[in-house]
Amino acid sequence: MNRPYEFSMRRSVSSKIIWRLLTLTTAAAALLGVLASPRIYIYAQSTDQTGSAESSPIDPAAIDALNKMGTYLRTLPAFQVTTEVTTDDVTDDGQTIQSNTSVDLIAVRPDRLRAEITGRDRHQILYFDGKNFTMYGQHVNYYATVPAPATIGELVDKLNDKYGIELPLVDLFRWGTDDTAVKKILSAMDVGPAGVDGITCEQYAFHQQDIDWQIWIQQGDFPLPRKLVIRTLTDPARPQFSEVLSWNLAPSFDETTFTFTPPPGAERIPIAVDTGSSDETSK
Repeated sequence: MNRPYEFSMRRSVSSKIIWRLLTLTTAAAALLGVLASPRIYIYAQSTDQTGSAESSPIDPAAIDALNKMGTYLRTLPAFQVTTEVTTDDVTDDGQTIQSNTSVDLIAVRPDRLRAEITGRDRHQILYFDGKNFTMYGQHVNYYATVPAPATIGELVDKLNDKYGIELPLVDLFRWGTDDTAVKKILSAMDVGPAGVDGITCEQYAFHQQDIDWQIWIQQGDFPLPRKLVIRTLTDPARPQFSEVLSWNLAPSFDETTFTFTPPPGAERIPIAVDTGSSDETSK
């Protein structure tokens, strides 16, 4: 009997276009995509900039703010982040269709993670308990479980390399870990103070080939990303991706938070191996 369903968390067409434009490194990554956001690797050092501040379209303060944010994110032992994501999908005739997705993620470094993704046509829950990774589709009552590596970072790589799976909010685990992409930034500017959900932030705007993007970073001792907007310039419709993030740096959890227990009637199925992979489908 043919498999009735295979788990796959791949992006919509417009999101794939944005992702290709934003991927500035050949390193595999992905936790946070489709699901929640396209990857955006902007890991730069202000000392890499060339030319004077007067002649360069790149404001070193904007680059430094990204570095500071990435460094801070890597110090967080545990966090919970919820986000509301809005994505523009462009139809073949050029019409823009907007879709919304919500993500609620708890991560405990180095080896615990739970993410719940809800949207118009999905309700998925992801579990990583340090030994296994499980995807559960609540609407269909199907789940898939595969052995997992020891850390969240390694899990991100394995899921992307073998299954083509993007976990939501992956940038929170990757930001600032690669400093080879600075030359991809053609301009960077500090727009100034701005509020996001009552939080005082500093707004920054960046331009790369084929995309513009903006990020709002919380001011003060907790430089958390609070909002991200990305617009692709290659499509006449200029589809946009945006997300607003809410943070809890002292989340409540126990081991059951990250452990999947199949509900009554749940059916186990395989995860579809990425067509570009030579690995066999995991059972």
